[in-house]
Amino acid sequence: MGEPLKPLNVGIVGAGKISGAYLSTLERLTSVRLTAVTDLDAGRARAVAEQAGDGVSLAPTVAGLVARDDVDAVLNLTVPAAHADVALTALAAGKHVYGEKPLAADREEADAVLAAARAAGLRLCCAPDTVLGTGTQTARKAVDDGLIGRPVAATAFMTTAGHEKWHPDPEFYYRPGGGPLLDMGPYYLSALVHLLGPVVKVTGASSRPRAERTIGSGPRAGQTFPVEVDTHITGVLEHAGGALSTLVMSFDVRAARLPRIEVHGTGASLSVPDPNHFDGPVEIHRGDGWETLPVSAGYRGAGRGAGLADLAEALHGGRPHRASAELAAHVLDVMLTLMDAADEGRALRVTTTCERPAPVADTSL
Repeated sequence: MGEPLKPLNVGIVGAGKISGAYLSTLERLTSVRLTAVTDLDAGRARAVAEQAGDGVSLAPTVAGLVARDDVDAVLNLTVPAAHADVALTALAAGKHVYGEKPLAADREEADAVLAAARAAGLRLCCAPDTVLGTGTQTARKAVDDGLIGRPVAATAFMTTAGHEKWHPDPEFYYRPGGGPLLDMGPYYLSALVHLLGPVVKVTGASSRPRAERTIGSGPRAGQTFPVEVDTHITGVLEHAGGALSTLVMSFDVRAARLPRIEVHGTGASLSVPDPNHFDGPVEIHRGDGWETLPVSAGYRGAGRGAGLADLAEALHGGRPHRASAELAAHVLDVMLTLMDAADEGRALRVTTTCERPAPVADTSL
């Protein structure tokens, strides 16, 4: 039967809004144990530690957290601009890293983090882990099993009026490192790579219709701030297998009835649920109307933090983890290349690639 799985001790760096979603998952995982938390705002860190309950310590700094003997891995929930610095600090202290997306702010930082992890022999993981849930994985199994024939094309749409409508401190979404593509693109592009494989070429266009935005909620409601990045991006992605994906990421659409992801093959079309979530119906159209496929793959009941459970199991079993930094680095490169293509007005080759992570069998988290 082998040795029982020893819980992976995790320390959180960054106690912002997204930390609550992780806490709700971590508290029910037997393979992961939260032991420490830190944040630039000590009050926020204290609130997370109290919410997590007994056994979770408050660390005064990142350096203090990564020095702890009861931290095996760092869950990096900081703002995108800080992802690489925190990851490098954790890796230098001998800790595995699971980070929120994107992996880093640019290619150079991503390369540095990947190199540091490889040199140290440590695991480097990156969100999103939503693609490990039953939605994307059931769709992937349908594609892999040939239910749609040869994949020909896909569409992926994320359209919203902007995060300032609900987020009380939305400025970072509109600064370099933010925008709809870098913010939400990792969910959609990670799903497309799981479904269709890596991307080899992109072309696109982008725009910035408004020079400033107004905060719509919280104590700062009514305040305006400048927009420093393009907020509507559209592109065409060529996958290594030949399929073409059309992508639209926007903070400038008031309302839409667009599908999240669809994959079209020579024999059928597939409707894939929102990759920002773990589950949802997967529907197939073979010519006689849409029918819902039964759940056949993916972690059932998954939430944010499923990738940490997968990491713990991967460490125990000596296998690759699925929320791989190589996938995240490729997704980052695809997004940055798409923005370059939009700026230059021409198609560009994507210089990185990655392996499709192993599929997830139908299993409970």
